Amino acid sequence: MSKSKDYVLIVKSLDKTYAGEFTALRDINLGIRRGEIFALLGPNGAGKTTLISIICGIVKPSSGSILVDGYDIVQDYRRTRSIIGLVPQELTTDSFEKVWNTVAFSRGLFGQPPDPAHIERVLRSLSLWDKKDSMVMTLSGGMKRRLLIAKALSHEPSVLFLDEPTAGVDVSLRKDMWDIVKQLKESGVTIILTTHYIEEAEAIADRVGVINNGELMLVEEKQELMQKLGKKQLILQLREPLQKVPESLLQYHLELITDNKQLLYTFDASSTRTGITSLLDDLKIAGIQFTDIQTRQSSLEDIFVDLISKPKSTNEPLESSPS
Repeated sequence: MSKSKDYVLIVKSLDKTYAGEFTALRDINLGIRRGEIFALLGPNGAGKTTLISIICGIVKPSSGSILVDGYDIVQDYRRTRSIIGLVPQELTTDSFEKVWNTVAFSRGLFGQPPDPAHIERVLRSLSLWDKKDSMVMTLSGGMKRRLLIAKALSHEPSVLFLDEPTAGVDVSLRKDMWDIVKQLKESGVTIILTTHYIEEAEAIADRVGVINNGELMLVEEKQELMQKLGKKQLILQLREPLQKVPESLLQYHLELITDNKQLLYTFDASSTRTGITSLLDDLKIAGIQFTDIQTRQSSLEDIFVDLISKPKSTNEPLESSPS
């Protein structure tokens, strides 16, 4: 477990209940490490945006505490907001303003003195420099998304929240955004993103958190999560189709797929005994011949779907907040 000083954001025992007794967040404990890319996954209504809104000072918590770089978000509101940059999910931009002016204005909102050199660096890094004198209303959806990031970076935050940063963005632009996020990390910015795109977390995140029904179900290193909870599958290409799995092989829980031309065997890759050797022996005894063998690893999406379908009691966070 890392020490508290290694965490730029610490959330402890956070709850949020709205009028009408709707509980949006329940006992959230989370620590975000300096310089990491943290992906928060969850279905619609899971509590992702509510959590971000509370940390950024937009929504008041019902109970609990949040420290940003050691400062309390309530007692040191101005200080914590100056540390944080937020790229909201909605494309909220000043349509009748020029790109340069809207970014410079955002910097001024945080009490930062004018710094044309910094604004230029931000615009160039986001491929917006040639649009600096364009009206915001003339930008494409992808460019407007970049502009939101530029506004969030205008006051030089060390922590950046991206709420569904690639929502409504096509595949090529999505990959461009991933590159931007990686560049921001290299510059020392801590990134926390929420996303519906599992491949987004799989491509760029260092750690993954899964939230569902307002409860943080799991926090884990991405690779360790996939290794611990991921499953491997063995696919046997049969020489002849099978009508059914022989009784002598029922212990392996095999599945017939692809018009009964393939056998699928699912096993725990982390186990010392996968059962593959005995399966192949028993296939030979049963007279079942195959022409090819393939393996495949379950994706982060498979793991995510599996997690949110289970009760909370079986999915306590593996690493949530520093002690």
